[in-house]
Amino acid sequence: MVPFFPKQIATRALWLYIGVLAIVSILFLQYAMSLDFIVMGLVWTMGFFLLSSRCSKDWQDIPPKKFIGTLFGVAFLIRLIWVVFSYYYYKAKTGVPFEFAAGDSLWYYEESLSYRNASLATIWQSLFVKSPTVSDSGYVFFLSLLCKVTGDSILLPRIVNAIFGALTCVLVYHLACRNIGERVGRLSAVFVCFMPNLIYYCGLHLKETLMLLLLVAFLERTDYLLRSRKYSVWTILVPVLLLLSLFTFRTVLGASAAFAFVTALVFMNTSVVGRKKRIMLIAWGVLALLTFSGGVIRNEMEGLWEDRETNQDAKRSYQTSKGNQWAKYATGTVMAPMMFVLPFPTMVDVDEQYNQQILSGGNYVRNFLGGFVLIAVFSAIFVKKDWRNLSLIGSFVIAYLGIISASGFANSERFLLPGLPVLLILSAYGVSLLNARYYRFIKIWYVIVPVMIIGWAVFKLGSRGML
Repeated sequence: MVPFFPKQIATRALWLYIGVLAIVSILFLQYAMSLDFIVMGLVWTMGFFLLSSRCSKDWQDIPPKKFIGTLFGVAFLIRLIWVVFSYYYYKAKTGVPFEFAAGDSLWYYEESLSYRNASLATIWQSLFVKSPTVSDSGYVFFLSLLCKVTGDSILLPRIVNAIFGALTCVLVYHLACRNIGERVGRLSAVFVCFMPNLIYYCGLHLKETLMLLLLVAFLERTDYLLRSRKYSVWTILVPVLLLLSLFTFRTVLGASAAFAFVTALVFMNTSVVGRKKRIMLIAWGVLALLTFSGGVIRNEMEGLWEDRETNQDAKRSYQTSKGNQWAKYATGTVMAPMMFVLPFPTMVDVDEQYNQQILSGGNYVRNFLGGFVLIAVFSAIFVKKDWRNLSLIGSFVIAYLGIISASGFANSERFLLPGLPVLLILSAYGVSLLNARYYRFIKIWYVIVPVMIIGWAVFKLGSRGML
């Protein structure tokens, strides 16, 4: 078992990023990214690969409590630095401390200000009773309550995001430890700590950071409930409330989490989930389903299901009308097989996609670690055959990414983000399984990743008639 991220692989991954960035920039010099985006990409990748390799090795033998404290402190500090930096960077670039072409983030901020002086009952009625949908209501509700404390401050809620991001690292550690083991749990937490995409959202007024915290908390508490021999009203109630909260952030996310719970309940080994508990939880699940099936959540889910094909066609038609002539080929059938490695990084300057260019390094990290995810999935199904014990996290990520891959947003980094914490756990598991056989596959992956990235640059430019 490999208990840390090998320096040899981390260094090779970093040099591969530098090499492919140079190739894309030289081949398509006219559309090369600006210097600040190039520097950000280098900082993201250097930070992730070098720090993950170093810290996963240095922290592997320290006591668990000290590990958790160190993990939280480092994760919070990194996120705090980004929050402050991005605040002034965006202010200098856009005139306001919001990202390029800010849409949802500005809306969330303005909505929270509008409810600042409203009573709790008024906010609740407006967002959860009178509103025809529940998606986004949870985050607006939270931000409105926070606004009563922080006022019109933009920076303070993002500092709270940094705390949420650090807490997510700790929860991932507990979840991965319980599913796979202490060593993989620590490596998973280190990956989450330094993952550029997770750091990035702490500096925005978007729901993703809190949404991921609630998601990981649901998976961790549900996993605890399923594996624990002792359970109470409280240990059952907490996962239920967390699950309901997910529906108020993104309906599809709540549905995927519910599916994961049912799947784990059915497929987990009886030695893990006792027969009596399984029957009790199934009965409770049916009762909960009947209770909530007649409300807004059900109507919203039915609408999403009935419009699934129309929404996908509309998305591709819109992209085609904007000049992306090859978007019509990005069907669910094409994108689904790549769901463990998406999204591809944007390394060319087209359509003013500046936010995507900022995250080019982070998306490259996802692509590279995708090779280890594939190793973990292959091993769980065909070699170790321990997929039953991984059924909670595995079924969630497959269900959610499968839905997104068929939705027309298959390469949308923001929509794919909720799958990232589980993918990082699986990638850490894949690293721990490394042997001569699997390392031969990683050597092939060293070639596949640059080809995918260069191919994506060709796709983006060619689909717009720029080649």
